[in-house]
Order: sequence, then C-alpha cells, then structure tokens
Amino acid sequence: MKKLQNSLYVTRQGAYVHKERETVVIEHERTKLMQVPIHSVSGLFCFGNVLVSPALMGFCGEKGVNLAFFTEYGRFYGRLQGKKSGNVLLRRAQYNADESTSLEIARSVVAAKLVGCRNVLLRHQRNHGESASLGRTVKHLAASIRLAKYVDNLDSLRGIEGDAAAQYFAVFEELINKGAREEFAFSGRNRRPPRDPVNALLSFVYSILGQDISAALNGVGLDPQVGYLHADRPGRDSLAQDLLEEFRPWLADRLVLSLINRKQLRATDFVTESSGAVRMSDDARKTLLVSYQERKQQEVIHPFLKEKVPVGIVPHIQAMLLARHLRKDLERYPPCVIR
Repeated sequence: MKKLQNSLYVTRQGAYVHKERETVVIEHERTKLMQVPIHSVSGLFCFGNVLVSPALMGFCGEKGVNLAFFTEYGRFYGRLQGKKSGNVLLRRAQYNADESTSLEIARSVVAAKLVGCRNVLLRHQRNHGESASLGRTVKHLAASIRLAKYVDNLDSLRGIEGDAAAQYFAVFEELINKGAREEFAFSGRNRRPPRDPVNALLSFVYSILGQDISAALNGVGLDPQVGYLHADRPGRDSLAQDLLEEFRPWLADRLVLSLINRKQLRATDFVTESSGAVRMSDDARKTLLVSYQERKQQEVIHPFLKEKVPVGIVPHIQAMLLARHLRKDLERYPPCVIR
C-alpha cells in the first residue's frame, strides 16, 4: 500500500523552489526556508508568485510528484504531469466502460456523498440537539439515497444529486455555532467567485482536495479527465470530480465547519473586493492549509478494507479500488463513507 507522503504548500510570495541533489529547497530573498527529501513529498502546491526551477519541474515529473499551480487565492491554474503510469489496458477499460458500468459507478459516488451529508447533519443533532429543519433535510436525504440506488439514467441521477445538495446547503448555516453566524453568514452555495467567507473556504478546500484525487488517479494509471457522473469537458478532471463527491461532506465540509466553530478563523481574515468576490488573507490561508495537512495525518477505519489508514492515503485507496473494478477484479466499486 502506498505510504502517506506529505504535500508541500508554498504560499510565500516571491519564493524560489529548486532542486538540490535529491531534495527540494525553498528560498526567499536568498534565505533558505526549508529543505526536504523528494521521496517524502507526494505533492508540491504553489500559490501565486512562486518560481519553480526547470530542473525541479523535470525532477518532479521523473519522481511522480504532483506539481500544481494556483492563484494566490486558491484558483487552480494547472499542473505538471510526468510519464503516464499503469497499464494501457486499464485506461482502455476506463474509456470503453459501457452505460451500465458508468451508471453504477456514478450511483455509488452520489449515494456516498448523500450518506456523508446526512451523517454531517446527524452528527450535529447528536451534539447540539434536535432541529426541525435539520430533521426534515435528513429525511429528504434518506429518500434521495433510496432513489439514487435505483435510478436508471445519468440525467435523473444528476437531478437527484443537485436537489439533495441544494437541500443540504439550505440548512448548512445551522451547523455553524450561533456565536459565529454573524461573522459567517451563509445563504447557499456560490462560486466563481465565492461571495462570502464560507463559500471561499469551501471552494478552496474542494480545489486542493480535487488535486490530491487527480494525483491519486494518475498514480494508478487512470485518466482523471474521463469521468462517469460529471460530463467530459476540456480542462476539467471529471473523474477526479466524481470521486471528490465522496470526500466533500466528511473531509472538506467538516474541516471548514471546525475552523469556523473553533474560531480559528474570523471574519477579519477575509477581504471583500470591489467585484464582490471574497478572498482569504495570507494568514487565513496558512491556517487552513496547516489544518488540512493535520487532518490528512489522522487515521480512520476504511469501510471496505476494515483497516486503520491515514486520511491522506484514502484518495489513493479509492483510485486503486476503482482501477480494480474496471479491470473486473472487483464486482462493484466500493465508495468511501467515513462517519
């Protein structure tokens, strides 16, 4: 099994990242800030004005390190990819999956997402007491889960997922502690650009997590751009977006709620631009990235393997299980739901 390796996030503006023998070196104004062995890094994420040497780019491609570039505020630019790994027969199976296989995989990830959303709401009710609106949404999600299991076409499945997501985010503000709601008001999901701090946090975490999943898919030889639930679109990693649905509630949403409810982030950590877009300050972004990295180090019981594994390798496990399913080694793709 792939060992958990750390992702390296470079947010210092004007930083220079380069190769020195078998290590990655980060410098700022000719001062060395960090030096780490390349084998201990699985992902290198650069935000804003960060210069990466050509030698290091080639080294990352050779060593299979995911090198991704974002704006200073977390919008994805692109990534460097080395040689394709895995068996060509696996990718051919991925591309040639019939309608039944595609629908089955899509149903699995949607059901996992809805179960995860329901678990987030139930967890809040256990800790903070019953709520009529949360109770109604829990029942709505349960009904959506049942429908998703038996729907016979992708358009209907997407409709079920979209309606359930709208219901979930309609009560999302109730998951924010009362003392923090004035600072973190939330009236629904919006993006491109996000127009409130909660949406800015959610979009940022989804973006980072999506890159981790893309790297995991590349690692087993799958093509991240060819998905089953999300339609193919130039420049979009549709398969990574498919698998991301499983991770949104239990990893991304709960991380954002924890940062807000524990008051690790405040309204003053965000800036509203003249266009209405809301962005994080440098300190807020660093707080989020550190918390995300710490979460990846925590261990959970994988529902299919029945083993305790670090959160950071769950995307690699799911990519491996999907590859096994496409190769017909597994009858079904087992999605990941963590309570």
